[in-house]
Amino acid sequence: MRRIALAVLALTLPGAAGAQAYSCAVPDRIEPVHADLPSARQPRRVVPIGSYTLAISWSPQFCRAGADSRPPSGFQCDQGNRFGFTLHGLWPDGRDKEWPQYCRSTGILPARVVRPHMCATPSAQLMQHEWAKHGTCMTGYSPAQYFARSNALYGKLRYPDMEALSRRPLTAGALAAAIAGANPGLTPQMMRITADRQGWLDEVWLCLDTRFRYQPCPAHQGGLSASAPVKIWRGAR
Repeated sequence: MRRIALAVLALTLPGAAGAQAYSCAVPDRIEPVHADLPSARQPRRVVPIGSYTLAISWSPQFCRAGADSRPPSGFQCDQGNRFGFTLHGLWPDGRDKEWPQYCRSTGILPARVVRPHMCATPSAQLMQHEWAKHGTCMTGYSPAQYFARSNALYGKLRYPDMEALSRRPLTAGALAAAIAGANPGLTPQMMRITADRQGWLDEVWLCLDTRFRYQPCPAHQGGLSASAPVKIWRGAR
Protein backbone atom coordinates (compact mmCIF):
# COMPACT_ATOMS: atom_id res chain seq x y z
CA MET A 1 0.00 0.00 0.00
CA ARG A 2 1.06 3.55 -0.66
CA ARG A 3 1.19 5.48 2.59
CA ILE A 4 -0.31 8.95 2.38
CA ALA A 5 1.52 11.34 4.71
CA LEU A 6 -1.08 13.30 6.65
CA ALA A 7 -1.10 15.02 10.00
CA VAL A 8 -1.89 12.25 12.49
CA LEU A 9 -3.41 13.42 15.74
CA ALA A 10 -4.73 11.40 18.65
CA LEU A 11 -8.40 12.03 19.36
CA THR A 12 -7.55 12.79 22.96
CA LEU A 13 -5.35 15.78 22.20
CA PRO A 14 -6.92 19.04 23.47
CA GLY A 15 -7.83 21.95 21.25
CA ALA A 16 -8.79 22.22 17.60
CA ALA A 17 -7.52 19.50 15.31
CA GLY A 18 -6.81 19.68 11.61
CA ALA A 19 -6.46 15.95 10.95
CA GLN A 20 -9.44 14.58 9.08
CA ALA A 21 -7.77 11.22 8.50
CA TYR A 22 -5.93 9.96 11.56
CA SER A 23 -4.43 7.10 9.56
CA CYS A 24 -4.92 6.46 5.84
CA ALA A 25 -3.12 4.22 3.37
CA VAL A 26 -4.35 4.23 -0.23
CA PRO A 27 -4.10 0.82 -1.94
CA ASP A 28 -2.24 0.51 -5.22
CA ARG A 29 -5.44 -0.61 -6.95
CA ILE A 30 -8.49 1.64 -6.70
CA GLU A 31 -11.84 -0.14 -6.44
CA PRO A 32 -13.75 -0.38 -9.76
CA VAL A 33 -16.76 1.93 -10.03
CA HIS A 34 -19.91 2.00 -12.13
CA ALA A 35 -21.66 4.91 -13.77
CA ASP A 36 -23.97 7.03 -11.63
CA LEU A 37 -26.94 8.13 -13.75
CA PRO A 38 -30.15 10.11 -13.28
CA SER A 39 -33.31 8.11 -12.64
CA ALA A 40 -37.03 8.60 -12.15
CA ARG A 41 -36.40 9.28 -8.45
CA GLN A 42 -33.28 11.39 -9.09
CA PRO A 43 -33.93 13.14 -12.42
CA ARG A 44 -31.69 15.51 -14.34
CA ARG A 45 -32.47 19.04 -13.16
CA VAL A 46 -30.78 22.17 -14.47
CA VAL A 47 -31.53 25.29 -12.42
CA PRO A 48 -29.35 28.33 -11.61
CA ILE A 49 -26.92 27.95 -8.71
CA GLY A 50 -27.68 30.26 -5.80
CA SER A 51 -25.34 28.87 -3.13
CA TYR A 52 -23.40 25.75 -2.10
CA THR A 53 -23.32 23.20 0.72
CA LEU A 54 -20.13 21.48 1.89
CA ALA A 55 -21.17 18.20 3.51
CA ILE A 56 -18.85 16.32 5.86
CA SER A 57 -19.62 12.92 7.42
CA TRP A 58 -18.65 11.49 10.81
CA SER A 59 -16.86 8.31 9.78
CA PRO A 60 -17.08 6.31 13.06
CA GLN A 61 -20.87 6.45 12.84
CA PHE A 62 -20.86 5.63 9.12
CA CYS A 63 -18.84 2.49 9.76
CA ARG A 64 -20.96 1.51 12.75
CA ALA A 65 -24.22 1.91 10.80
CA GLY A 66 -22.75 0.20 7.75
CA ALA A 67 -22.24 -3.00 9.68
CA ASP A 68 -26.03 -3.35 9.89
CA SER A 69 -27.52 -1.52 6.90
CA ARG A 70 -24.94 -1.28 4.10
CA PRO A 71 -22.26 -3.44 2.52
CA PRO A 72 -19.04 -2.83 4.47
CA SER A 73 -16.67 -0.18 3.13
CA GLY A 74 -13.36 -2.00 3.43
CA PHE A 75 -11.09 0.95 2.70
CA GLN A 76 -12.91 3.32 5.05
CA CYS A 77 -13.88 0.95 7.84
CA ASP A 78 -11.25 -1.80 7.77
CA GLN A 79 -7.73 -2.22 6.40
CA GLY A 80 -6.20 -0.37 9.35
CA ASN A 81 -7.43 3.09 8.30
CA ARG A 82 -8.95 5.53 10.80
CA PHE A 83 -11.03 8.54 9.85
CA GLY A 84 -12.75 11.35 11.74
CA PHE A 85 -14.76 13.67 9.51
CA THR A 86 -14.65 12.73 5.83
CA LEU A 87 -15.72 14.77 2.83
CA HIS A 88 -19.13 13.76 1.51
CA GLY A 89 -19.20 16.40 -1.19
CA LEU A 90 -19.67 19.94 -2.45
CA TRP A 91 -23.29 20.44 -3.51
CA PRO A 92 -24.58 23.31 -5.68
CA ASP A 93 -27.88 24.61 -4.32
CA GLY A 94 -30.58 26.47 -6.22
CA ARG A 95 -32.04 29.88 -5.50
CA ASP A 96 -34.99 28.31 -3.71
CA LYS A 97 -35.83 24.79 -2.55
CA GLU A 98 -34.87 23.06 -5.82
CA TRP A 99 -31.24 22.30 -6.57
CA PRO A 100 -29.44 21.33 -9.78
CA GLN A 101 -28.33 17.74 -10.30
CA TYR A 102 -27.03 15.47 -13.07
CA CYS A 103 -26.65 18.51 -15.31
CA ARG A 104 -24.58 16.83 -18.03
CA SER A 105 -23.53 13.32 -18.94
CA THR A 106 -20.14 12.07 -17.83
CA GLY A 107 -17.95 9.00 -18.02
CA ILE A 108 -16.16 7.00 -15.34
CA LEU A 109 -13.61 8.96 -13.34
CA PRO A 110 -10.03 7.91 -14.07
CA ALA A 111 -7.93 6.57 -11.20
CA ARG A 112 -5.51 9.49 -11.55
CA VAL A 113 -8.35 11.85 -10.50
CA VAL A 114 -9.66 9.62 -7.72
CA ARG A 115 -6.44 8.53 -6.04
CA PRO A 116 -5.24 11.92 -4.66
CA HIS A 117 -8.53 12.41 -2.80
CA MET A 118 -9.12 8.95 -1.28
CA CYS A 119 -8.02 10.06 2.19
CA ALA A 120 -10.64 12.81 2.11
CA THR A 121 -13.47 10.87 0.45
CA PRO A 122 -12.63 7.21 1.11
CA SER A 123 -14.82 5.73 -1.62
CA ALA A 124 -14.19 5.85 -5.36
CA GLN A 125 -17.87 5.15 -6.00
CA LEU A 126 -18.93 8.07 -3.82
CA MET A 127 -16.59 10.34 -5.79
CA GLN A 128 -18.17 9.10 -9.03
CA HIS A 129 -21.59 9.92 -7.58
CA GLU A 130 -20.58 13.36 -6.31
CA TRP A 131 -19.09 14.38 -9.64
CA ALA A 132 -22.00 13.00 -11.69
CA LYS A 133 -24.78 14.41 -9.52
CA HIS A 134 -23.25 17.66 -8.28
CA GLY A 135 -19.97 18.52 -9.98
CA THR A 136 -21.41 18.39 -13.50
CA CYS A 137 -23.65 21.34 -12.57
CA MET A 138 -20.69 23.65 -11.89
CA THR A 139 -20.03 25.50 -15.14
CA GLY A 140 -16.49 25.26 -16.44
CA TYR A 141 -15.33 22.65 -13.93
CA SER A 142 -13.54 19.46 -14.87
CA PRO A 143 -13.56 16.53 -12.41
CA ALA A 144 -10.05 17.45 -11.26
CA GLN A 145 -11.09 21.07 -10.65
CA TYR A 146 -14.24 20.03 -8.82
CA PHE A 147 -12.37 17.78 -6.41
CA ALA A 148 -9.59 20.33 -5.97
CA ARG A 149 -12.19 22.93 -4.97
CA SER A 150 -14.12 20.68 -2.59
CA ASN A 151 -10.94 19.32 -1.00
CA ALA A 152 -9.52 22.81 -0.49
CA LEU A 153 -12.68 23.81 1.41
CA TYR A 154 -12.63 20.58 3.42
CA GLY A 155 -8.91 20.75 4.11
CA LYS A 156 -9.04 24.13 5.83
CA LEU A 157 -11.62 22.99 8.40
CA ARG A 158 -10.57 22.49 12.01
CA TYR A 159 -12.42 20.52 14.66
CA PRO A 160 -13.04 20.64 18.39
CA ASP A 161 -12.09 17.75 20.66
CA MET A 162 -14.69 15.25 19.45
CA GLU A 163 -13.69 12.69 22.08
CA ALA A 164 -14.39 15.13 24.90
CA LEU A 165 -17.69 16.19 23.31
CA SER A 166 -18.74 12.55 22.96
CA ARG A 167 -18.43 12.00 26.71
CA ARG A 168 -20.96 14.59 27.89
CA PRO A 169 -24.58 15.54 27.17
CA LEU A 170 -24.65 17.51 23.94
CA THR A 171 -27.13 19.39 21.77
CA ALA A 172 -26.88 20.14 18.07
CA GLY A 173 -26.51 23.81 18.92
CA ALA A 174 -23.64 23.14 21.32
CA LEU A 175 -21.87 20.98 18.72
CA ALA A 176 -22.32 23.66 16.07
CA ALA A 177 -20.92 26.26 18.47
CA ALA A 178 -17.90 24.07 19.21
CA ILE A 179 -17.18 23.59 15.49
CA ALA A 180 -17.65 27.31 14.86
CA GLY A 181 -15.25 28.10 17.69
CA ALA A 182 -12.51 26.15 15.93
CA ASN A 183 -13.03 27.95 12.59
CA PRO A 184 -12.69 31.74 12.30
CA GLY A 185 -15.52 33.29 10.31
CA LEU A 186 -17.90 30.38 10.90
CA THR A 187 -20.96 30.71 13.16
CA PRO A 188 -23.48 28.09 14.31
CA GLN A 189 -26.07 29.64 11.99
CA MET A 190 -23.83 28.76 9.02
CA MET A 191 -24.13 25.00 9.49
CA ARG A 192 -26.69 22.25 9.91
CA ILE A 193 -26.18 19.16 12.07
CA THR A 194 -27.83 15.89 10.99
CA ALA A 195 -28.26 12.66 12.95
CA ASP A 196 -29.87 9.25 12.56
CA ARG A 197 -33.16 8.31 14.18
CA GLN A 198 -31.41 7.37 17.40
CA GLY A 199 -29.72 10.77 17.63
CA TRP A 200 -26.21 9.72 16.61
CA LEU A 201 -24.23 12.35 14.70
CA ASP A 202 -24.30 11.69 10.96
CA GLU A 203 -23.16 14.79 9.06
CA VAL A 204 -22.42 18.51 9.26
CA TRP A 205 -23.54 20.71 6.36
CA LEU A 206 -21.73 24.03 5.94
CA CYS A 207 -23.48 26.73 3.94
CA LEU A 208 -21.53 28.75 1.36
CA ASP A 209 -22.30 31.60 -1.03
CA THR A 210 -21.42 31.51 -4.72
CA ARG A 211 -17.88 32.68 -3.90
CA PHE A 212 -17.49 29.76 -1.46
CA ARG A 213 -17.62 31.96 1.64
CA TYR A 214 -19.53 30.87 4.74
CA GLN A 215 -23.05 32.28 5.01
CA PRO A 216 -26.16 31.65 7.15
CA CYS A 217 -28.07 28.54 6.07
CA PRO A 218 -31.53 28.92 4.55
CA ALA A 219 -34.40 27.99 6.84
CA HIS A 220 -35.65 25.27 4.49
CA GLN A 221 -32.39 23.30 4.50
CA GLY A 222 -33.34 21.13 7.46
CA GLY A 223 -31.09 19.53 10.04
CA LEU A 224 -31.60 19.25 13.79
CA SER A 225 -32.97 22.07 15.88
CA ALA A 226 -30.37 23.72 18.11
CA SER A 227 -31.97 22.18 21.22
CA ALA A 228 -32.07 18.63 19.85
CA PRO A 229 -29.81 16.15 21.71
CA VAL A 230 -27.06 14.57 19.64
CA LYS A 231 -24.63 11.76 20.48
CA ILE A 232 -21.19 11.15 18.96
CA TRP A 233 -20.11 7.57 18.31
CA ARG A 234 -16.36 7.33 18.81
CA GLY A 235 -15.84 3.66 18.12
CA ALA A 236 -14.82 0.89 20.48
CA ARG A 237 -12.35 3.03 22.41
